Amino acid sequence: MDPRVRDHAEVLVDWSARVEAGDDVVVSVAEGAHELAVAVAERLGERGANVVTTYASDEVARAYLLAHEGTFETGAHELALYENADSVLFLGGGRNTFATADVPGETRQASARASQPVREARMDTDWVSTVHPTRSLAQQAGMAHEEYREFVYDAVLRDWEALADEMANMKEILDEGSEVRLVKGDATDLTMSVEGRTAVNSAASVAYDSHNLPSGEVFTAPYDPEGEVFFDVPMTISGTRVRNVHLTFADGDVASFSAESGEDALADVLDTDEGARRLGELGIGMNRGIDRFTDNILFDEKMGDTVHLAVGRAYDACLPEGEAGNDSAVHVDMITDVSEDSRLEVDGDVVQRNGVFRWEDGFEG
Repeated sequence: MDPRVRDHAEVLVDWSARVEAGDDVVVSVAEGAHELAVAVAERLGERGANVVTTYASDEVARAYLLAHEGTFETGAHELALYENADSVLFLGGGRNTFATADVPGETRQASARASQPVREARMDTDWVSTVHPTRSLAQQAGMAHEEYREFVYDAVLRDWEALADEMANMKEILDEGSEVRLVKGDATDLTMSVEGRTAVNSAASVAYDSHNLPSGEVFTAPYDPEGEVFFDVPMTISGTRVRNVHLTFADGDVASFSAESGEDALADVLDTDEGARRLGELGIGMNRGIDRFTDNILFDEKMGDTVHLAVGRAYDACLPEGEAGNDSAVHVDMITDVSEDSRLEVDGDVVQRNGVFRWEDGFEG
């Protein structure tokens, strides 16, 4: 075993999930993540945690969804598993990143709606999502397998405390701000409110209300967006490649949308439920250890010089106690490159221009 696999497991269990002796932990293992699962199980055993392992396969999911008649019910047995868990560790890394591409959109929507209570129960745990560098993910990223492994471990095995200290600057700005404006070229001019919301310093640990490894973003839950935004970073939604998305917001909802390719997949997402046409997240990528797009949202949304917005569910960590944010069965991120011809303003003050933050060398106010 590559020693970095055990290093990955150590960061996941100790820094990210903060697992303690006696914790009840569910480990969801994708088809290609066996090696990481072995290292994680070893680390959890050393911790004295109680472990249940589940198998997560897109090919199995495809077979089930295509064979089902379409009236889905919430699985009480699955719900009970997560309601009784302290932590859930998702180890991604399938064999085919497009395995569910031929599942009809209406089937996905029905399944997502029925599974929403299960997702809510999972999100009430100290959950963390990561990936093992498989050959299918390397292929999706357009990289050789060895090259992709180097990329993944450079993103995962880093000084998270130092990055958390830097990202605290952006969190403070958003926490104190009321209105955010994103401007880029001629196709993006979007304003949104963040008043009363709490930004998350997403430093790859549940101690920071952060649930991804790698991470490296500051995000919040905006509302009342007005204007338009263009997403120029390609993405895969439900097994379909989607490119050059344009959204127009009016009265807080997506009023119109288009995509150069994959528009039907985008439409399926937006038609899932009422909340799917509203914003659930504004995220600012700050992990410069991620230096290229890989068509994997876990990495791409954290990349420096990017901003992403998600339609759908808002995260509770960004909301005042007792207040409900946008509710939806989906949460789909879309990314724009802000390295050129762009600026991010908070209450009229430019805090980032062309990817450079105002506390960094080279910032032009």
